[in-house]
Amino acid sequence: MLKISDNAAEKAKEILKAEGKEGWGLRIFVQGGGCCGPSYGMDIDEKAAAGDQTVEQNGLKVFVNDETFASLTDKEIDFIKTEQGEGFVINNLGGAAPSCGTGCGSSCGSSCD
Repeated sequence: MLKISDNAAEKAKEILKAEGKEGWGLRIFVQGGGCCGPSYGMDIDEKAAAGDQTVEQNGLKVFVNDETFASLTDKEIDFIKTEQGEGFVINNLGGAAPSCGTGCGSSCGSSCD
């Protein structure tokens, strides 16, 4: 199941309030993919669309279409702030390292030995 961290929920609610869109939620979608699996995108949306799953935790709604939802099992939406910047991330809670296809090298952030 998809989880939403306290940090992510608070930051998303702060952004929604600043945009005048309190009560709206985040939409997560597959934006592309590569040897390490899908890349995700995020946007804000007023409500779920037909065929969406809605996850609500920590006072934040997240809308995901059925196909994308299946790829988010054992993932957590978090918000991080580092010296390099800040933003939302999707963390793998399953503990498995990403796997890479042939010729992928270390582009996944792990070695593909």
